[in-house]
Amino acid sequence: MESSIALGRLELSPGPAAGGVTGATRLSGVEPAHERGAQRHQGPAHLNGCVPLSHQVAGHKYGVDKVGILQHPDGTVLKQLQPPPRGPREMHFYRMVYADDCCDPRLLELRNHLPKYYGTWASPDNPSDLYLKLEDVTRLFRKPCIMDVKLGQRSYDPFASQEKREQQIRKYPLMEEIGFLLLGMRVYNVSSDSFDSYDQHYGRKLLKDTLKEGLAKFFFNGVALRKDAVSTSIAKVQQILRWFESQEQLCFYASSLLFVYEGQPPSAPAHNPLQDKTPAPDGVRKDEHTAEYNNNNIQEPMSWDYSLDTICTNHKSLCQRQCKEQQPNHNQEAAGQEAMRTGGAEPGAGPAVEVRMIDFAHVFPSDTHDQGYIYGLKHLLSVLQQLLHEPELQ
Repeated sequence: MESSIALGRLELSPGPAAGGVTGATRLSGVEPAHERGAQRHQGPAHLNGCVPLSHQVAGHKYGVDKVGILQHPDGTVLKQLQPPPRGPREMHFYRMVYADDCCDPRLLELRNHLPKYYGTWASPDNPSDLYLKLEDVTRLFRKPCIMDVKLGQRSYDPFASQEKREQQIRKYPLMEEIGFLLLGMRVYNVSSDSFDSYDQHYGRKLLKDTLKEGLAKFFFNGVALRKDAVSTSIAKVQQILRWFESQEQLCFYASSLLFVYEGQPPSAPAHNPLQDKTPAPDGVRKDEHTAEYNNNNIQEPMSWDYSLDTICTNHKSLCQRQCKEQQPNHNQEAAGQEAMRTGGAEPGAGPAVEVRMIDFAHVFPSDTHDQGYIYGLKHLLSVLQQLLHEPELQ
């Protein structure tokens, strides 16, 4: 995907209750919100032309929570930095992965599964209020169907208080057994030319025996189950699983996978984001290896020890040696990254699908595999694979 935009996490304002949603697409007693029209609505301008992100499906919403997500006029997403230590920890994670001098092969590969990072942004009127400037993964989709799934057997990190642990367990007692939680989704219905949306309360009502039906709802467009999108999503989740099985240096808590697929029916003249050559936002370098774009050239003092520095220190000497010994072919590397994103398919082949890791306020160094995240990925894959054997819904 050659988009120069990036994404934190999506959220959708609840709409009126849906009418006319077929019983085949509804869990008993659960009504989706119904968003008429295919166009995204932009709210009033906020900071320097930025507006609240209109197609969020989960997470902190600007104007409702203390922190939130904005859309920059150049198409990037601005994720407001959370209070310490969460916000600075997430910023440090992005800086570590996208550092210009990073030569750690695991971190370089990880970039394929994250939204691109363009540094930090702040309004000139309030330079201390920082935002992460990220790729909007959905920008090139005409009818983006979006789902946010929290991964892992625990939604609290090892340093959480007992009160926080109990609070998170109460929210979804099945998290340890299931390994993932559907936080929200919006699905394009081709029959009504509208989006049906489901929030975190819908996801928390899903039990072990209704998970498949709940995930099927995301891939059902009102006419048929989009098995093409299911199949491509499986391939991308498998790539992420292989990355986790290959690394023992990071553990992720309360982190999510963002699924996006094109709701435009394949039979229609489809807008394929993989073929789009949209130019980069002003000031953002256009090559695939852009590590950071700082909109206001802000240098923030790092007065906290977030322990991810340990990883950088451990790998610094190795990275320096590798960088001196290797002269990477950037064209080949970019092609490899694109092949990773598209599953090796030629541009225009197969459905347009993205699966990215998001939300990194609780990432910590480790010396072992992230078994909780791996467990969640494997269970999620098993449920998605079951959808491929479902009879066609009408």
